[in-house]
Amino acid sequence: MGSQWRPKFDPEQVNRELEIIKNDLHCNAVRICGLDLKRLEIAAADALAQGLEVWLSPEMWDRSQEETLRYLCEAAEAAERLRLRFSGKVIFSVGSELTLFMQGIVGGENFMQRMSNPNFWENIKAGKHNQQLNVFLSRACNLVRGIFKGEVTYFSVPLEKVDWEPFDFVGVDLYRDVRIKNAFDKIAKSYVAFNKPVMIGEFGCCTYRGADLLGGNGFIVAFGMMNDYMGGKIEVPAPFGEMLKVIPKVDGHYVRDEGVQAKEIIEELSIFDSAGVEGAFVFTFVSPTSAYNPDPRFDLDLGSFSLVKSYPEKATFKQIVSESAEQARELGIEEAPDLSDKFASVIGKHGTTYPDMPWEPKEAFRAVADYYAKHQGAQP
Repeated sequence: MGSQWRPKFDPEQVNRELEIIKNDLHCNAVRICGLDLKRLEIAAADALAQGLEVWLSPEMWDRSQEETLRYLCEAAEAAERLRLRFSGKVIFSVGSELTLFMQGIVGGENFMQRMSNPNFWENIKAGKHNQQLNVFLSRACNLVRGIFKGEVTYFSVPLEKVDWEPFDFVGVDLYRDVRIKNAFDKIAKSYVAFNKPVMIGEFGCCTYRGADLLGGNGFIVAFGMMNDYMGGKIEVPAPFGEMLKVIPKVDGHYVRDEGVQAKEIIEELSIFDSAGVEGAFVFTFVSPTSAYNPDPRFDLDLGSFSLVKSYPEKATFKQIVSESAEQARELGIEEAPDLSDKFASVIGKHGTTYPDMPWEPKEAFRAVADYYAKHQGAQP
């Protein structure tokens, strides 16, 4: 949303993390997402050189359809360069959840405006967005295939009804929450009915008690935390405000719970296995801008889906604070608090499991590693 999910891009750190993803998490594929095509190409080349299959997912949010198409063509050129070096190992995604993240399908200049529009769900239920989405996807697929000669997909969201005919894979970002828990296996199986291999582009859970109730909306705990700190002065978008009511608190704060995240991820993996999907990408490995804090009132990692908890790095913490302030202003907070002093004890800290990394694995890291190891017949 205009900010870098990774303020500091260090190719050596990326190399080490991809090595850990392959050897310690026992993954055989990685989905690499982002806006900066240079970063994407560097990370993808590294992953490919290490023997990982790469699902390249360039993502330009909140731009017009024409701008997005031009961007995808440029990205397809980078993907073709990679494909020629690593034949058969690169799959290209023309986007993800574009109804939510691109202009022109539903009303609103940006994601927050679209989600806050009182007519949003009414229009979605009426299915008005699907025709426009499929027209765009058809154009995008044709343009990309004229440049990139490998396999192509799109990562949808369940509220989208996609025409999968132009694509090699059915792709869906699929999170379980309390509303669909009992039907989750049927929803997963419904995508297999298209008779194409199914890839789950995203699934996962955040890291607090009650996160399993919200699934892919778990990030909204950050709104609740900010609102608590600001004394209830934030006007939280209506759908998010209702969701916040289901998250339990203890002594006035949300409760960190790594076990909830680990349990939810493994249960979802088991369901995907039973449904017959081709593969699934855990969302996500690392979230450097969602810094861990031992004080639960300021633990930004609560609202992160990552398998590791990040410690803020000295060189980038000011940038994180600046970007957080900008996001706060978009929510109507003119004087966002500078929380630098609240993170003093963890700034620059490294993990103990991997002393060369500015993060520490969560319970979910170990759970996924064990599951994938057994799935591939490797030793946990």
